[in-house]
Amino acid sequence: MFRTIRLSAPLVVAASLLQAADAPPAMRAFVESDIMTWAHDANVIAAINKQNQQTAGASEAQILEWDTAWRAQVGQSDQPLISEVMGRDLSAFLKEKVEASGGRITEIFVMDAAGLNVGASDVTSDYWQGDEDKHARTYGAGSGAVFVDAVEFDESSQSYQGQVSVSLTDPASGEVVGAMTIGLNAEAFF
Repeated sequence: MFRTIRLSAPLVVAASLLQAADAPPAMRAFVESDIMTWAHDANVIAAINKQNQQTAGASEAQILEWDTAWRAQVGQSDQPLISEVMGRDLSAFLKEKVEASGGRITEIFVMDAAGLNVGASDVTSDYWQGDEDKHARTYGAGSGAVFVDAVEFDESSQSYQGQVSVSLTDPASGEVVGAMTIGLNAEAFF
């Protein structure tokens, strides 16, 4: 089950959406009290803006080339593109959030305007999320959009998780600059 809604205040959006999606009260409270307090952190927005400047105007062929390179590097010893993303300060920040969650968060990744990974707590299976609902139903839906996907087994995190994705807006410009997906360990909230 998934739903996308759009409101102006991220906390209100998360609370309303999770209630509508029949999420456990503990999950709703966690999204409101934890995730939404740092999802729009200035450093997160700055990292997205920096990458948006670098990837602006990238052709679909270039995006697919990057995605193919990422997929080929997963599990290999030589990982130049993966190492670049995983070595960023944003990735370290996201990893800290996962570790501090007490097992409630399984993974976090941030996407730019094109849906390319800007940072991740763990290596994702692909680099380009722009062809998936987690980007299309958040970044593509505008400011305040939240997308809650169905709980399912996630190969990359090896757990049953529900993914909550949110659009990320630059407070200086008021424009949506990217999106964030947070994998939540479903078992931790029952």
